[in-house]
Order: sequence, then structure tokens, then C-alpha cells
Amino acid sequence: MLKKIILLLIAATLVGLFFHFNLNQLLTLDGLKGSMAQFSQLRQESPLLVIGGFFALYVAVTALSLPGAAILTIASGALFGIVEGLIIASFASSIGATLAFLVSRYLLRDSIKQRFPERLAAIDAGIEKEGGFYLFTLRLVPIFPFFLINMLMGVTAFKSWTFYWVSQVGMFLGTFVYVNAGTQLAQIDSLSNILSFNLIVSFALLGLFPLIAKAIVNMIKKRRVYSSWTKPAKFDRNMIVIGAGAGGLVTSYIAAAVKAKVTLIEAGEMGGDCLNYGCVPSKAIIKSAKIAQQIRNAHHYGLEDSTPEFSFKKVMARVHQVITDIAPHDSVERYTNLGVDVVKGYGKLIDPWTVEITYPDGNTTRLTARSIVIATGARPFVPPLPGIEEVGYVTSDTLWDEFAKLDTAPQKLVVLGGGPIGSELAQSFARLGSQVTQVEMAERIMIKEDVEVSEFATQALKNSGVNILTSHQALRCELRDGKKYLIVKHQEQEQAIEYDQLLCAVGRSARLSGYGLEELGIETNRTIQTNEYLGSVDLSRLFLQRIVGLLYKAETLRCSYST
Repeated sequence: MLKKIILLLIAATLVGLFFHFNLNQLLTLDGLKGSMAQFSQLRQESPLLVIGGFFALYVAVTALSLPGAAILTIASGALFGIVEGLIIASFASSIGATLAFLVSRYLLRDSIKQRFPERLAAIDAGIEKEGGFYLFTLRLVPIFPFFLINMLMGVTAFKSWTFYWVSQVGMFLGTFVYVNAGTQLAQIDSLSNILSFNLIVSFALLGLFPLIAKAIVNMIKKRRVYSSWTKPAKFDRNMIVIGAGAGGLVTSYIAAAVKAKVTLIEAGEMGGDCLNYGCVPSKAIIKSAKIAQQIRNAHHYGLEDSTPEFSFKKVMARVHQVITDIAPHDSVERYTNLGVDVVKGYGKLIDPWTVEITYPDGNTTRLTARSIVIATGARPFVPPLPGIEEVGYVTSDTLWDEFAKLDTAPQKLVVLGGGPIGSELAQSFARLGSQVTQVEMAERIMIKEDVEVSEFATQALKNSGVNILTSHQALRCELRDGKKYLIVKHQEQEQAIEYDQLLCAVGRSARLSGYGLEELGIETNRTIQTNEYLGSVDLSRLFLQRIVGLLYKAETLRCSYST
């Protein structure tokens, strides 16, 4: 602890002396221009002393995180020329940055590690895997406060030698741009020289450098990502789309509309969830249920209330007929006519450009494409409740076929889940005659919506006859004397809810397994993590990527104002 205090005192003293003697005035463009003649004379008298002094000053300014490192870089070009100035600035900046890195590690890492052990461990894992590359990308941005990078990297487990040589290489191009600008600055003797071609080009590079640096980073990232595979010399298709649901159909249609060669792969039904299990059938049954409710409440329209008479089997038959009527719009024939190569089979990624297609007869083939779109949708999530498989359940995918077999609506229906799917189906079947109990573990249904929306939906469901049980946790399913029960817990008390049918509507999980993503190193725990361009990223890189993105935005904004 004493050593740390002493080190802080030394650093504070040096910083105080720096400002006490107004050395910061020298690290400005005006100060630089004003001292050019005097400096040139001193250099002629004692060249080694001047070079050594300038080098030591540069290292000290960088190590102490003092303002003026950028001016010193320009000054090295103005005072020493392009070659000598580049060597001095390049090594002095890297050495100074490494010293600041080591000081930060010595003073801060232990205390931060004690206070935030889990967060720092996650960052250290990312640093160990990708730290060198991301430091390199940060170093390509030349004027952003490098002292922040030095300090932040210092509190991580970044290796000192790696930090030095990556900084040396990463800052070289930016250093060259600023040293070159300094050589031109030294040539300004009159107003006419301000408009010289070389000076305009040099300072134009300062404004363009963030864009150039980003292009270089993207090129390096691309090479790193694809380093494990060999890119095909030519491609069979411009695009391959896996999944013919709403997303896949729209994507393939747009690609074909602009004359791209696109193949659409679907193992199941064309139209995906929307046509076969989601939007279309649910809205069809909502319409039937709404009309039944309007008949019961005909007085709202100046008519006499009445009890609707209907056949539940016919209602379900109508749902399937609506699906059949709309299906041609999503059919293989229609999309083939639109220019899409539709393939019935199972697609799996072999590498970033190759998809292996397994046909229903077991045969396989492979196609390559520049772009591959995974539009495989989601499936209902079934909670692992004890006894649920033995007692039985339906989901928003399976209820349409299962309920079509029934002559009447389920007498006692339990809907597990208070989200939009569970709520709309609970209301619909309540209006069609079921005694519906909706069970939600949260304190209110539609928990992701505003409270006002949740309250409105709750009242509408109750008006339709739904018994809503919030703050009830489902524990297990049981079969007692031939009757089915869902056991829930509310305020530490267990309660058994009898049902004929259990509808699981607690959410959906993305269909990601089995498509080759795991073999390509893409995380698929629940959803694919993506960057701002919806490209796949490694989870350990997310923290560092956000830093890189902020740095680029800050530097671009700075340059737009400075120009």
C-alpha cells in the first residue's frame, strides 16, 4: 500500500510541475510554431540531447496521461522530418502507453478485482481470447484519448508484452499520418502555403483516417472469421435461405425480385408457423369466437341478446379451410414462378458458404452461396413440469389438429402462460364455451407491456369469462382417479386445478439446433447473438465490440466538427 501511495505522489508531482511551468502551452499548434526556430538551433548544437529530451518528454506525457500527445506526434514530424520523426514518435508513444498500462494495473487491478470479481473474470476471458485483436482495432483510432485505453486494459489480464507490441504495430499507421501532417506544417511560411497540395492532402488524411481504419479493421476481422475455411472460387447461388416461414419467404422473394439466384429450403410446410400454426389459424378462430360473443351481446348493436348455436367441429374445420385457402400464396408453385428455386429438404451449414441439403428420400447434395439466411423461426417452449408428459398437453402448434378431433370445445381448459398467445387463445375458447383458467407466474398478464395495456387485457379476458390466476407458479401435473390436475403454488399454498386440456403457452424458443451453427462456433443457447448489422458475434467479444463501436463513433464525430 505504501508503494502505491509513493507512486501516486510521484505521478502527481510530475503532473503538477508540468502545469506549473506551463509546459502545456508548448503542446499546442501555436506553441509548436512559435518554438520552431529556437528548437532548430538547439538541434544543430546538440542533436542527441535534443532527440533524447524530446523522446523522454513524449514518453513522460504519454505515461502520465497528460494532454498533448497528438501535438507531440505532429511536432516530431515538424521538428525531425518524416523518417526520424516517425521512429521517435512510434517508439515513444508505445513505451509511454505501456508504462501507463503498468501503472494502472499496479494501482487499480487488485481493488477492482475484489469489488467486481465476476464481471472482471468475464472481461478477462474475452481479453484472453480476442484481446490482442481488439487492442489493435482501438489503436487504429489515432486521437481518441489513448489514456483511457491504457487504463482500461491495465485492469484486465492483458499480457504486458502483447500490449506493447500490439500498440506498436496498431499505432504505426496513425502515427505516420500525424507525423506526415507535421512535416507539412513545418513548411508553412506564408498564407499561400496553407493552400498547398501536400498540406491539404495531409490534413484530409486526418479526417478520413477513422474511415480508413475501420475499413482495415473490417478486412482483418473478415480474414480472421473465415481463416478456418476455404472460400469457394465461384458460387452456385447468390443466396440460400433456410426456412420458408414469413421471414424466409419475404427474403427469398425480394432476392428473386432483384434477379438474384436464390434457393429456398424447407423441410416442413411452406408458410411456416404463421400460416400453419400461428397468425392465420389463431385469427380465424378469434373471428369465430368474436361473432359468438357479439351474438351474446347483441344489445350493443340494437338487437336482442341470444345464445349462439354452433358446431365446434365446424369452427375448427373452418380454421383449417382458411389455412387451405391462403396456402397457395405461400406455395412452392407460386415462389417457383417468382423465380425462387424451392427445395423440399433439410438444410445444414457445412461452412460459411456451403449448405448440405438432405432430401426426404435420404439423398444429399451441397450448394454454395455468397449469403446464407437462417429463417427457421421458433417453437413453443414446454416447461419441464413433473408429470406433464404423462398427463398430456397441447401447444399453439399442436392444438389445431388435436382440437379438430373434438365434437365440442374442451369443457375445462387450463392455459399456462399470460403472454399474447396464451391470452388470445384463452379468450377465444372461453367465448366458444370452454371454462378457461389462465395461470401466470408473474404478478400480471402481458408482463412485457405497459401496466395500462395489461389491465385493459385483463378486464377484457374477464369479461369473456376467463378466470385469471396471476402470481401462481405451476409445480407439476398429476392424474388422480382418471382426472387431470395442474398443481400450482400461490402464497406458499398449493392448489389443484382440474382440466380436460392443458395448453402450454409460456413462450417460444428459437429453432437453432441441428443447422450446423454449433460446428461453426456460433452461440445458440437461446438466440443468436448479433452485432448492429445482424452478423454473428462471439459472446466473449460483446463488451469489447461495444467499446470499439463507441470509439469509432466518437472519432468520426470529432473529425466532422474539426473539419
